[in-house]
Amino acid sequence: MSLLDLIVSPAFAEGEATTITGSGLGDLVPLALLFVVFYFLLIRPQQKRAKEHKGLLAALKSGDEVVTNGGVIGTVKSVDESFATVEIANGVVIKVQKQGINQKMPKGSAKI
Repeated sequence: MSLLDLIVSPAFAEGEATTITGSGLGDLVPLALLFVVFYFLLIRPQQKRAKEHKGLLAALKSGDEVVTNGGVIGTVKSVDESFATVEIANGVVIKVQKQGINQKMPKGSAKI
């Protein structure tokens, strides 16, 4: 008997060793549930927002009041394939990428 046996009682293995074998399908159920949760909470709403934004950019026309991603509010003066010209103050016109337009504002929001 050693000094360590006085401090910590020795543990002895008893009985046979058993192995747990589960089905492969049972292991995939939590992973599938996790994917379903991610789909409905993250992927689907993001796809919906992207579709709405694409529709907003396709319907953009002269006279619309918009907000850019940088927070600049202005009135659209012209639109082409990739760019929009936005008047942000009297006589101050900027050219922005259409992807940089965040949302359309109600008429009268931009007081120029």
